[in-house]
Amino acid sequence: MTLVGKSFLSLRDVSPFELRELLQLARQLKAEKKAGQFPHRLQNKNIALLFEKMSTRTRSAFSVACHDEGARVDFLGIGDIHFGKKESLEDTARVLGRFYDGLVYRGFAQKTVETLAQLSGVPVWNALTDEEHPTQALAFLMTLEEHFSHLAGLRVVYMGDAANNVAHSLMVACAMVGAHFVACAPQAYMPATEQLNYARHLCQETGGSLTLDPNPQTAVRGADALYTDVWVSMGFENGPDVAERVSVLKPYQVNAALLQATGVSHTVFLHCLPANKGMEVSSEVFESKQSLVFEEAENRLHTIKALLVAGLAKEF
Repeated sequence: MTLVGKSFLSLRDVSPFELRELLQLARQLKAEKKAGQFPHRLQNKNIALLFEKMSTRTRSAFSVACHDEGARVDFLGIGDIHFGKKESLEDTARVLGRFYDGLVYRGFAQKTVETLAQLSGVPVWNALTDEEHPTQALAFLMTLEEHFSHLAGLRVVYMGDAANNVAHSLMVACAMVGAHFVACAPQAYMPATEQLNYARHLCQETGGSLTLDPNPQTAVRGADALYTDVWVSMGFENGPDVAERVSVLKPYQVNAALLQATGVSHTVFLHCLPANKGMEVSSEVFESKQSLVFEEAENRLHTIKALLVAGLAKEF
C-alpha cells in the first residue's frame, strides 16, 4: 500500500485499488482484535484529535484504534487550545506537526483540514467536515461487503438530504467500487454538481452508475441497501428553516412501507448515527433484523484503525 506518510482528507486521496486495500486491511485488523491479537504497530506514535464538533463514534473509534495499536492519543477540543482564535490555524498546524506523528480533524470547513495537512508536515485524517465524511464511507463499504460478500453491482439508495457530507462521500465510495448509487431526494436536496460530475467520471472506469430520482417509490425498487442520515445537520438544529426541511423531507422517511416497496426481501438499512427515530427512519425499521446500523458503527473502529496503520506503520 502506498499511503504511508500521506493524508486522508477525501476519498479522492486514494485510488479504487487503494480503497480495496484499505478494506482488506480493516478486515485483517478486525479479525486480529476478535482473536485478542494486538501487534502494536504504532508503538511510540502520538496522535492528536482536533475536534470542533461533538462526537461519539468518531472520537471513540480513533481513541480505541490508537490504544489497540500502541499509540498515544490526545483529545484537543475547541475549548482546549487556541485553534484559530488567539493563535492562527496556520501557526497551530506548524506547532502541532512538530509534536505529533499525525493529526485528526473533525469540524466545519474542508479548507481547515486541507490547511492542517499542508502546513503540519504530518499525515492528517478527515474525521468529518461540512463537505465530506470519508471515514464514514469506509465503514459503510466494509459493512456492505461483510453482508453481501461483494460490492460491485450493489444498488444503494440514499434517502432524504442527498446534498450533505455523508451523501457526497457515500456516492463517491459507491462509484469507486462499481456499485449503483441512487440519490432519492427533493430537487433542492440533490448532491452538488461538482460531486456528481466526479462520481460520474469514476463510474465510467468502474462500471458503477449514478441515478437521481426524487420519487421514493421508484427509486427504491430492487435496492440492496437503503441509507439515510439526519435531516438537520449538527450545528443547525436551531436554524430558521428546520420546520420547512422536515416538512419537505417527510415523504423520504425510511419506514416499513418503503422497505416493502423495494420488491426484494434482502434489503438492508444503514445509518451513520446518531438517528432521530421517528424522523428520517421509523423505529420499526431501525430496530429490525434488516438494520445494520450497529455493525456499521463497529466498523468505524476497524476502518479507522486501517487508515492509521496504513499511514504510519512501517509494516502491517
